[in-house]
Amino acid sequence: MTTPGTVRALSHSQAVQIRRLRLRDVRRFKEQELQPAPGFNLIVGDNGSGKSSLLEAMHLMAHGRSFRGRVRDGLIRQGEAALEVYLEWQQAAGQHRAGLRHTGSKWEARLDGANVNHLGELCAALAVVSFEPGSHILIHGSSEARRRYLDWGLFHVEQDFLPQWRRYARALKQRNALLRFPRADSQLDAWEHELAQSGEQLSAYRDAYVGRLQPHLDRVVAALFPTAGSVVLSLQPGWKAQELALVDALLLSRERDQGQGHTTIGPHRADLRLEFGHLPGRESLSRGQAKLAALSLLIAQAAHLAEHDGVWPVLQLDDLASELDRHHQQRVLQYLHGCGAQVFVTGTEPPAGLSDLGIDVTMFHVEHGVLRASA
Repeated sequence: MTTPGTVRALSHSQAVQIRRLRLRDVRRFKEQELQPAPGFNLIVGDNGSGKSSLLEAMHLMAHGRSFRGRVRDGLIRQGEAALEVYLEWQQAAGQHRAGLRHTGSKWEARLDGANVNHLGELCAALAVVSFEPGSHILIHGSSEARRRYLDWGLFHVEQDFLPQWRRYARALKQRNALLRFPRADSQLDAWEHELAQSGEQLSAYRDAYVGRLQPHLDRVVAALFPTAGSVVLSLQPGWKAQELALVDALLLSRERDQGQGHTTIGPHRADLRLEFGHLPGRESLSRGQAKLAALSLLIAQAAHLAEHDGVWPVLQLDDLASELDRHHQQRVLQYLHGCGAQVFVTGTEPPAGLSDLGIDVTMFHVEHGVLRASA
């Protein structure tokens, strides 16, 4: 029998294992290589030393963007035209390699020796879940952050999600353009039909995904954030779906949307709602509580992906000690140790109490943009 906090333990052979990371002209690094170990990898260094850049590089390869914003916003080393990232990893029985060159406005990539035509192909090949100091926006930020969270998870577990998402985005763009022209009602009818069909399916995917996340979140919250009580997820689809089909809602909102020049309802306005059993609404959570809630969501997503694929994704915890006390740091580390995933943790020093947990850790030290393995 499993307890509420039980995590599904997999061996290192059942987790994505990054074997080598090479980067060039990424923030402070001119050229650097990291050969991490299975299990826990701890990267320590002073603030501004470059330790977070290593995690950013792996996140960039898996997401097509930095977790600190756009590539052109300082990720490329000052004075250089482009950055380069190269990864080798083991997943199940296969070995993979990928390279990405990014100028900030243009990218080139290769995966297992072949050119990549769409960045989504690269992102689909490697799953990396990142928790960093800005992750609290998943709770305190706008609905866009929570939609991105849902859609990233669906991208990895639902084969038909991306084509449907692209279909919806195209129809939304067309409707928004037509809203600015008078006497375009006949064309609006056609695009609203397309928008409604793809939007209803998109919302159905999201709603089902939220339901599949819930049991994983229950287990993670019980282990990491028990003071929250239960955390119940629900999807707010972006229109009154219980009252109206999307095609009818679009027709009713047409006059208002024409006045505003854009579509005001639909899945692009969806949100993920969180209700806490023992805490106030998400807007009233402290920053520390928001970070624990965000971390719980991210680990639950990783656990669901592990259940779906039979392989844990790579987990990255940037500056774990920031606003998490010793007790909660220990809870997080012990929980992740039990899952068998490859984990990267950064900090100015080892997390408090790490030595008390009996976890084998491979340590690296970063100083002035130079990385070295610690004895």
